[in-house]
Order: sequence, then C-alpha cells, then structure tokens
Amino acid sequence: MLSSRTPNKVGEFMKVVAIIQARMGSTRLSGKVMKDIKGKTVLSHVIERVKQSKLITDIIIATTVLERDSVIDMEAIKCGAKVFRGSEDDVLSRYYYASKENNADVVVRITSDCPVIDPFVIDEIITFYLKGKYDLVTNAGSDITQRTYPRGLDTEVFSIESLEASFINAKEKHQREHVTPYIYENSNKINYFKNDIDYSKHRWTVDTKEDFELITEIYDKLYKGNHDFHLNEIIELFKQDPNLFSINAHIEQKKTK
Repeated sequence: MLSSRTPNKVGEFMKVVAIIQARMGSTRLSGKVMKDIKGKTVLSHVIERVKQSKLITDIIIATTVLERDSVIDMEAIKCGAKVFRGSEDDVLSRYYYASKENNADVVVRITSDCPVIDPFVIDEIITFYLKGKYDLVTNAGSDITQRTYPRGLDTEVFSIESLEASFINAKEKHQREHVTPYIYENSNKINYFKNDIDYSKHRWTVDTKEDFELITEIYDKLYKGNHDFHLNEIIELFKQDPNLFSINAHIEQKKTK
C-alpha cells in the first residue's frame, strides 16, 4: 500500500515519487521489460517489488511516445502504476516532465530491467536522503569504485530542484540520455550509500540473454507467487549454488558516455 505522503526529518511531508524508465527498444535485449518470468512480465515484477516500499508515494512508468511502447503503457496501468510518455532520447526531459506532472518533491530513479529490485534497500536510501542535505544519494552512481550493492538494486534519490537544475543546464548528449550525469559532474553533495558487505561483483539486472537466464534461475528457485525474497535471500541462494554466478559473470556493463 503506497503512502500518500512521506514525513521528512522535521515533520513536514514530502511526495516521494518513484520513476521507472522503460522502453521496448533496448539495444542488447530488445523488448526485455515485457519478457515473461514465471507468468508475469519483467515490468510487472519490478512494479510489484517497488510497491513494497513504505516510503514511496506514487510509481510512474516513464516510457516514450513511440507506438511500440504502447504495450508498456498498457502493462503499467494493468499493474496499478501511472504512466508518463515523453522523449525517447532525452530521458532527462522525460523524468522532469513526469515529476512535475505528478507534483514530486523527491524523485527515486529506478530502471525497468531490475526484477529483483529491493524495496528495503530503496527505503533505506530514501531515509538516508531525507535525513541529510544531499543533492543525490545512490547505491550505484558514476564512480564504480564506490559500489557495494549488486547491479540490479540500483537506486538514485534526488530532489525536484536537483532534477530541474539538470533539465535547465544539461547540454551534453550523455547528460540528457542518462538523467543524472549532470548532477554527478556538477555537485559536491553526493552520497554513495554502502552496504556493510561488498556484493558489487553480482549482476542481477536484465540487459542480455545471459542476464535473463540468471534472473530466471533466481525466480525458479525463490519465487512462489510472492515477492518475499530480497537481497539476503538471493545472496544465500548464491552461497548454496555458486555456479549461478558464472551464468553472466563475463557480461560488461554498458558505458553511459
């Protein structure tokens, strides 16, 4: 159940909006967000898991105006999420207009290819952001040496003011395509949220057929109709079956520039 407002540290209330970017035209695994895992789409699983967050007010699926992405629009609505449609290439503008349309105070950026996204981690990052004075808090980010969470649990939290500054000032192509590079490149108020144990070697996103094979294996072993498995349960699964790691260990992450 999504809350109507999230209290911040001084007792005021802020609208925390999760914006999940999604499109059918992925370069490495086309149509990946509509692929089936245990009878539901990847996008459906992502939405269900984000709904478990106790601090997120609204979930917006930000897709493009292209006709091929109408299937994403329909799936998102079926899953109980809102939809915003905007530019395919200028993802920054898509996020900005989606945020403004939905009166966001705080934006939580999530991508639609992360079907084991962890709502508990999301809420920890949101809480940390609300207690501090940061332009952005992330467990991912541009500096990969700071990463301690598996890829696929990536969460970025920032204010509407930071997003608006990026929207107005970002001029470079990569700054428009990837939403947050302008903040990373122009702010000294960024916090890399870290786990006590470094699990950064794990890759739990869906960008290639090998990634999809691994996620399918995880779901086959842990999903019994409910999203009751999260970071700790998946790590335990890998301890029991170390061969899982080899399925996509050779895949390199795409560069953002």
